[in-house]
Amino acid sequence: MSRKNIAIAGLLTTVCASALILGVRSSNDGTVRQAGVSQTGNSKSVRSQAAREQTVKKTYLSQDVQTTESLTHLDAGRDLKTMLSKAAGQPADQVASYARKLQRSHGHIAMLMWIDFSTGKASTFKSVQPKGTAQQEKIMQQYLSAAKTAIKRQGAYESPAFTVGDKSYFLMGQRSSDGRYGVIGLIDRTVLKQVTNHQQKNLRLIPYPKEGRFRVESVHTDTLRDITVKTGHDNENASHYYENEIVVRFRNEIPDNRQLQAIAREIHGSAPRKLGYAYIFRSSDMTYPELKNYFESRWHPQYTEPHYMYLTNDTVSENMTYDAAPNDMLFSAYQWNLPVIETGKGWNLSRGSNTVPVAVVDTGVQADHPDLKGQLLKGYNAIIGSGLPDDDVGHGTHVTGIIGALVNNGEGVAGISWYNKILPVKVLDNTGAGTTYSVAEGIIWAADHGAKVINLSLGNYADSQFLHDAIKYAYNKDVVLVSASGNDNTERPGYPAAYPEVLAVAATTASDERASFSNYGDYVDVAAPGESIASTYIGSQYAALSGTSMASPHAAALAGLVRSLNPDLTNKEVMSLMTKNAVDLGAKGHDKYFGWGRLDVYRTLQAAAGEGVAVEQWPQHVQSRLQQLQRRLKGLM
Repeated sequence: MSRKNIAIAGLLTTVCASALILGVRSSNDGTVRQAGVSQTGNSKSVRSQAAREQTVKKTYLSQDVQTTESLTHLDAGRDLKTMLSKAAGQPADQVASYARKLQRSHGHIAMLMWIDFSTGKASTFKSVQPKGTAQQEKIMQQYLSAAKTAIKRQGAYESPAFTVGDKSYFLMGQRSSDGRYGVIGLIDRTVLKQVTNHQQKNLRLIPYPKEGRFRVESVHTDTLRDITVKTGHDNENASHYYENEIVVRFRNEIPDNRQLQAIAREIHGSAPRKLGYAYIFRSSDMTYPELKNYFESRWHPQYTEPHYMYLTNDTVSENMTYDAAPNDMLFSAYQWNLPVIETGKGWNLSRGSNTVPVAVVDTGVQADHPDLKGQLLKGYNAIIGSGLPDDDVGHGTHVTGIIGALVNNGEGVAGISWYNKILPVKVLDNTGAGTTYSVAEGIIWAADHGAKVINLSLGNYADSQFLHDAIKYAYNKDVVLVSASGNDNTERPGYPAAYPEVLAVAATTASDERASFSNYGDYVDVAAPGESIASTYIGSQYAALSGTSMASPHAAALAGLVRSLNPDLTNKEVMSLMTKNAVDLGAKGHDKYFGWGRLDVYRTLQAAAGEGVAVEQWPQHVQSRLQQLQRRLKGLM
């Protein structure tokens, strides 16, 4: 599709798309109404339902703000401790240089005070001088004096929140381990106001903007469940194998599905994986010798053997499996969402690949966020047609962190993918809104610039053929497209999520229940965590947001891991693996609230690595691959 055609279609298309715009429609008289609400809107039942929904959404908002405040305090404490470890004992000019550098990259640090207790000298570095009333500034000075005294005596200090001018702050102080140095930071709490404003729009807690200006949607789990990879060792030179698994090739009489299910029950396992002519069975409590005895006595197979582990020579040992949490500061306390979808177990199979870019078509990204360093490719700004895709909202940076924040760097949060590069594409402006033109152009640009997966945490209830053409363009280039279902608790289909080429993602809570704001319908394919998801945020900060916008990148990241593990899979096959290996929630099978179920990273990656393509699907698979090759060759001519 040429840029000229895009422009013409964009001029003809008046519908705007935004992150979580999915909840507005126009009546015949031109007024804006909420989707799913009766046109009369006068009945007590409608008002009562709306009031209950407002109460629930306010609870989500409060939870997001409280979690973000906790993240802010932890992150500030880490920054101060890092400064102490790096600047202690250094000349004054180097201390000043480090302080200025920290303030440049962390705009919320309004003031730093460095204290040498051995000399009694204090140096103050201000990036923003707070201006307020005489009483407000007096209170701030009182807290500052208390901080100096406290860190000298006890080693640490945190003040209550206080206001200076129109901003809220808190003071935090830390002392070096040898007691010689101290540092105090004045921390701007504006991020809490940003999250509040963001989520009020996203969760529809404030009136809708004028038609044509739609707003951001968001979305978001609990305990890390360890898995232990058990390996058997006959002696130190023996090969390693999975102790609870066995590879079986049956003779001519291959068990049917009913018999395979019976076997799984008898060995206390799950459905087997099929690879070629063989099956891999796993038991929850039987060892390999016990499994071998079971199959040989009951099925007389052609052969049985251990499920061997083939290791690279990169000094990989059992210690390198991820049964434990990564060391990212906020992971254990706040990132419930990764353990619940079995991300840690999945990392033992795939941590991504830099040859499989994941595009985030959104509000852009903060390119210099410390937790995204080295994770970003050069992107595109479809709003102005050139320039960097800078994020002036926060939504795109948050989505990006869920997918690809640095893992095991001791900083902030962990992304789902370690190595998939992020291709940021800005299609939504500083209000969180963008035209169908900008969104369609962003999708096409991402597809043309190597994206293997595209995340779309945005939407509209208007079924735009132009947008659909862009979706089909990317899909026909073998891109996996993933989109959020929306945050209006309505069954009305939202787009692009409802297009058949797109994997539509609903939101779940930490208890694996449907998030009350999550849109639903027959078009929903899977569900993923969307409640108070901690991730990167603009200003080199971190925030917790709720919404299907947060659920969608979980699925996009998983698609990136799958394509990294098995690059030969088509986009359709990747989506099929993700739905077939989801954890069934709600009504058995597909339902309108959870689709095929909540994502499971480990099960999906196991299937991608071990199942291959069923014999009966092989002709279609080959045909699909040939068609892809033909399209690629045609594009090169």
